[in-house]
Amino acid sequence: MSQEERFAFLAEWYDPNAALLRQYQFLFYPKDRSVEMFDMKNHRTFLRRTKYDDINLQDLFVGNRLNVFSRQLHLIEYGDQYTASKLGSRKEKKEALDFYAEHQSKSFFNNLVQFITSGPVVAMEILGDEAVTAWRRLLGPTDSSVARNEAPDSVRANFGTDGTKNAGHGSDSLASAARELEFFFPSTGRGPSNTAKYSDCTCCLIKPHAITEELTGKILNAISDAGFEISALQMFILDRANAEEFYEIYKGVVAEYTGMVAELCSGPCMALEIHGSEAPKTFREFCGPADPEIARHLRPHTLRAVFGKTKLQNAVHCTDLPDDGILEKLYISIGVCKLLTTTVYICICIYIQTCSNLLVPLQLIEIMLHSS
Repeated sequence: MSQEERFAFLAEWYDPNAALLRQYQFLFYPKDRSVEMFDMKNHRTFLRRTKYDDINLQDLFVGNRLNVFSRQLHLIEYGDQYTASKLGSRKEKKEALDFYAEHQSKSFFNNLVQFITSGPVVAMEILGDEAVTAWRRLLGPTDSSVARNEAPDSVRANFGTDGTKNAGHGSDSLASAARELEFFFPSTGRGPSNTAKYSDCTCCLIKPHAITEELTGKILNAISDAGFEISALQMFILDRANAEEFYEIYKGVVAEYTGMVAELCSGPCMALEIHGSEAPKTFREFCGPADPEIARHLRPHTLRAVFGKTKLQNAVHCTDLPDDGILEKLYISIGVCKLLTTTVYICICIYIQTCSNLLVPLQLIEIMLHSS
């Protein structure tokens, strides 16, 4: 006989009488819509399994608050792997509800939430004079069909399809930008989960000189056009100690070590996770020889041949060995780097599901970034 399906959560309830935040294991049985609660601190049953019709399966996601027999429970974490795997996407729904809370009374709200949680998005901070106005002008009217008539060169006109699948979002005021940037890039704690897979992958860094020279969008497009999957990307600033540690394997091995470190910490860099079968080998071949001059003679269509300048400013770093891909990606993503979130001007989202070439809008963003 198969085991009855059950979903488990870690829940908190604030006890006003004792002024304490109490934790419970909250269990929901969808077969008969019954609930059960276990006191985590005292290791005893708090509520025996009881039918409770006021809770539905769609209410169960991390971050939601449930009223159970007059107690408001806050679901703070999944209680087991089965629940996380079955209901994990509901966390993203809660995040979307929070992000678009101001539109909750609008007729398009449900469709908007459903769309933005249907796949990954790219969130960015844009800096510049009158950035809110400038980005919204480049973005174009909300409805892509209107944009094609009124602003044919805009992002939404070129990459959107309608009023919901309209390629991008832009903050409508400085206050909104501050709130939305704090949502994606919180000053304390963690933001929404990223898309890194940490398996069958390799690490690529777009170096600071390439970002300064406005090559980011071109490099991303070249990678995508070559058939590689960019499964995660994020911009960082590395200090010298981080750069030295990241390149430690080259210390005493290559004469350019000191110059490599200096380049890597000279400005913002962009870390990419490249996912796919034999990604370390095939992507390293696509990057080409470390010296761009040699690359231009031997592999003229590689990234370093096209975008590199010198052996130190050769556009990209890529993982040398298969086992190092995951290690480098973990190093970059877990706490050693500072996410580039300086002065708040505007927050934008690119809905990558709407674009035939997923990374083309990055070139448009880059043009605006360097137009001030």
